[in-house]
Amino acid sequence: MIQFDGAAVQAEHPAPRQILAPLHLSLVEKRISVIGANGSGKSTLLKLINSLVLPTSGRVLVDGLDTSARGSAVRRTVGFMFTDPLSQLVMPTGREDVELSLRRRYRNREERRAAGERVLDRFGLGPLADQSVYDLSGGERQLLALATVLACDPKILVADEPTTLLDLRNEGRVRSLFRGLGQQVVFTTHSLDFALEADRTLVVDSGRVVFDGAPADAVVAYRELSLHDTGAAGSL
Repeated sequence: MIQFDGAAVQAEHPAPRQILAPLHLSLVEKRISVIGANGSGKSTLLKLINSLVLPTSGRVLVDGLDTSARGSAVRRTVGFMFTDPLSQLVMPTGREDVELSLRRRYRNREERRAAGERVLDRFGLGPLADQSVYDLSGGERQLLALATVLACDPKILVADEPTTLLDLRNEGRVRSLFRGLGQQVVFTTHSLDFALEADRTLVVDSGRVVFDGAPADAVVAYRELSLHDTGAAGSL
């Protein structure tokens, strides 16, 4: 379970600014989508879950672990997938990246290589394993990034706009993979169709969760909010 107990984030520089208002949430559903405009605070919300961002007040608990006090343990529980896969692919090839993720679990080099091969085959990446990550397509990089995160079998997967950079075919592949995962998944997205595949959806606006409920109702609320903002901008 993921619990936000009054967790808030405030930036102090260059001037005090609230990024996220205090959150009081218990996330227990298997699939949770988060939608909102760019700059609304939804990515910060996700980063609170695995200690990439720490609350400036309140706390976040993941399976009872305080993200501020137990960051290393939290990161072993929560896998984080960035929007741009090149932000997390740090080795020259996919094989090396997957094996890097497995180094803590498999100390023996041969066992680690065999485990990496199984992970690559699971995602259909075996034939691409020894190519430079820079020679892969956007979809292939995103699948590889997902493979590196899931290689360690985290209990929770957090994904920040995992389909934003993809064409329709590769978006479909990633969405299909997400549907088949056994982990609890929390993801942000600008694809409202993708958001509808969740069990629960949060709508974030100006650093606040303004709707929390059924995905279909959340999408309606978000559309209405967007139309209101467009109307306000048009009246300036």
